[in-house]
Amino acid sequence: MKLATGGVFSPCSNPLLQGSNNGLFSSNSCALVSNTRRVCGSHSNLSLKANSSWNSEGSVAGQCLASNAARIKDKWMEFQGIKNWEGLLDPLDDGLRDEILRYGEFVEAAYRCFDFDTSSPGYATCRYPKGSMLSDCGVGVAGYKVTKSLHATCGVSLPDWTERIPAGWVSTQSSWIGYVAVCNDKAEIARLGRRDVVIAYRGTATCMEWIENLRANLTCLPCDMAPDNCQSMVQSGFLSLYTSRAAGRPSLQDSIRGEIDKILQKYADEPLSITVTGHSLGAALATLTAHDINTTFRHAPLVTVVSFGGPRVGNKNFRRTLERNGTKVLRIVNSDDPITKVPGFVLEENAPQRTKGGGGMGLSNWLQKRMEDTQWVYAEVGNELRLSSRDCPHLSNGSVATCHDLKTYLHLVDNFVVQIALLRATAKRVIEQTSGEATAFV
Repeated sequence: MKLATGGVFSPCSNPLLQGSNNGLFSSNSCALVSNTRRVCGSHSNLSLKANSSWNSEGSVAGQCLASNAARIKDKWMEFQGIKNWEGLLDPLDDGLRDEILRYGEFVEAAYRCFDFDTSSPGYATCRYPKGSMLSDCGVGVAGYKVTKSLHATCGVSLPDWTERIPAGWVSTQSSWIGYVAVCNDKAEIARLGRRDVVIAYRGTATCMEWIENLRANLTCLPCDMAPDNCQSMVQSGFLSLYTSRAAGRPSLQDSIRGEIDKILQKYADEPLSITVTGHSLGAALATLTAHDINTTFRHAPLVTVVSFGGPRVGNKNFRRTLERNGTKVLRIVNSDDPITKVPGFVLEENAPQRTKGGGGMGLSNWLQKRMEDTQWVYAEVGNELRLSSRDCPHLSNGSVATCHDLKTYLHLVDNFVVQIALLRATAKRVIEQTSGEATAFV
């Protein structure tokens, strides 16, 4: 038995990109990947200057993401994880990259729409009308219509003395946390190959949400969320935010179930996908939401989670339930982000077992069982795209907050190509295609 570890993919750590002798690359090595992986038709010359990171006005690569004419309709199920992203993550497929960035923009929209001003009468609500929020917030998300605003409620009871505190950051028990949007543009539906439903969540913003984050012990899923597996356990605070109700306010779970039921009935005769995406706390809620949809609706379409910087959610039985129900999870992880390493700890299940006295239960098995009884042993779920900001010139001195920021994640996704062994051939091919003048290097 040992703590599980994983490899790290760094978009900026390749020695080829750090002061190469051939003069093609500068120490601003993050730029190479952005400039070599995706080339717009309007770009006739190769530029290897550093880009300024992802921007929500239309993606990192200028107009490339928005104006990409290549349709993904023939590969959309692969991009949604039907084959568990086999062969798409290393090297990172450009079509999948665009989809990850596109879903990241939906999460960015959730942040921009939230009213963070604790002195505002509208604190913890959505700043824009539902009908125009995606355009009003300034994020380049088009072709989708918001059909439902979503609210999460904290299930923790505060002491009586908190009633004397003016309404605001501390006492706000229920807050706007995201939305459901349905693709309603015919051209976009044709490009995507189906009608896409997006559920997007922001991360932690209120005091009550922080309190729920700290309730890190595992608890059993309710029967309606785990009818066949009473041993599936998830983090207590995340489950509370998903299932708690307030006076006059349905739970997040109730809102999701009601809206998805309407959508499935309305578009029953169309190809459909449901993509649940979120950052930080929103990533955890996205995983619970996807699981709940697949558990509640027997004939649900393909349900996929695209999460950014998410904490751990549940134990190994919860992971097995996700896999059995066909819930696809793609976790985007920055290895330098501590939030992705909490709560609890993870045990590697395939470690060799030592036996005591030549027989009986292996010591490791016995110890693992005792540790699991503490309700602090979690399991990573789904598939992982692991990135690193450690060696990136723009991010190397970043704080914990910087490493966890959504924009950092989208910058890393946009800059990641492949592991070091494949980077030379990839960079060479793209440089030659772009300029026709680059000198071959090996």
